[in-house]
Amino acid sequence: MSAPPAALVVMDAGIASEANVAWLVEHGYRYLVVRRGGAREFDETRAIAIETSSGVKLRVQKELSADGKEVRLNCHSAGRESKETAMVRRFTQAFEEGLQKIAEGLKKPRAEKRHDKLLERIGRLKQKSRGASQHYKVNLLTDESAKTVTALSWEKSLVAGTMATHPGVYCLRSNETTWDEQRLWRTYTMLTDIESVFRSLKGELGLRPVFHSKENRSDGHLFITVLAYQCVQVARKQLRAAGINESWTELRRTLSVQRRVTASLRRKDGRTVHVRKCTQAEPALMEIYTALGVHSTPGGIKKLIS
Repeated sequence: MSAPPAALVVMDAGIASEANVAWLVEHGYRYLVVRRGGAREFDETRAIAIETSSGVKLRVQKELSADGKEVRLNCHSAGRESKETAMVRRFTQAFEEGLQKIAEGLKKPRAEKRHDKLLERIGRLKQKSRGASQHYKVNLLTDESAKTVTALSWEKSLVAGTMATHPGVYCLRSNETTWDEQRLWRTYTMLTDIESVFRSLKGELGLRPVFHSKENRSDGHLFITVLAYQCVQVARKQLRAAGINESWTELRRTLSVQRRVTASLRRKDGRTVHVRKCTQAEPALMEIYTALGVHSTPGGIKKLIS
């Protein structure tokens, strides 16, 4: 790394391993990362509210580690809670349905009943459960030979500190202990903003793939893409000020409904009149035009006689 000593390094959970964090400390860097693993914790009574740039509210709770060398910021997002609750429900249901299918098979004459094979099936169910299986204790009752399963049952008991008991909670950790909750959280969200920029450049604005074989053409392609991104950001800033917070993909979908059409009419003298104009803007599109100060019929009406 060419960053100067004491620089703050922001990383997501993908590379915020203990080894990498230890390397940063050893070389004199500060860090702000998502904690990997560990039990989820959140104390509502000690949390404060923060509002994002798009008006979404979340709550954060700051605490120092036992040795005082690290600060942890437990965050709770209502939107993330809704998403994770749905995920837990879906994978829990799939896991139980898999167990029920095995249990029903024990009553059928030709179904698999060997103990070792059923353990393999249960193991595959656990692999697909995305952690939902940790809340279950599965019991297999066998005959005297201990090789044939005669019954299957399970008990559900939620493990504390998991997505099931604390949906929407995640934890940031940093050795910058002097910052308050607002500064820590908003600094970390800069990483999210940067990631969204790259997603927009590569996907929505066509930075990739690059089909050019000459360097100057590739440079031109990159320059036009970056220029387009600047135009997009200016437009989205104006829209956010007007309370319109949709993604660029959604905005493009709204803009795409308007068409510019040409009507051709034959005159009595044999000549043809071509009238080119835009279709009428729908309400959602009209709202965007108003926020940007753009006329609802771009290009106006053009008339040509041939």
